[in-house]
Amino acid sequence: MNTSHRTPAATGSSPTGTLHLMCGKIASGKSTLARQLAQSPQTVLISEDGWLAQLYPEELQSVADYVRLSARLRLAMAAHIVSLLRAGCSVVLDFPANTVQTRAWARGIFEQAGAAHVLHHLDFSNETCRSRLQARNRATEHQFQATDAQFDAITRYFVPPSPEEGFNVVEHR
Repeated sequence: MNTSHRTPAATGSSPTGTLHLMCGKIASGKSTLARQLAQSPQTVLISEDGWLAQLYPEELQSVADYVRLSARLRLAMAAHIVSLLRAGCSVVLDFPANTVQTRAWARGIFEQAGAAHVLHHLDFSNETCRSRLQARNRATEHQFQATDAQFDAITRYFVPPSPEEGFNVVEHR
């Protein structure tokens, strides 16, 4: 069920594109939703997993590597995303906006671009996500296969968006 609980104007048209952000635990369906959203006209999908797999295939071996390399990628991509938004393209950013810090980084992008935004919060239990992760790992179609221990370690840092952050949130349950 999708429900919107912040400012509905966020999905309106503007001369700039709209930045779509993904917030959800591992295997909550962020990449699937991102691919669906990217089917809209004048919309570009930027996938953190895809970029990390291409740029750092040998370096990405641990959660610590992910933290270091994803920070490097965010730094490199920010100005490019601003340019796409200013050019009128909507961007589906398939980077996990799972902490206050990563959401602040994304806020800087859409504010600098003067663009609308939507934060898609995929709200599923740990049990549901873990089951999906195990199925995804068996299918071997995803760039990265997280273990149960990695799921637990990363999920400890997950912080759902709060009204105080002021994002235009669409809930997906």
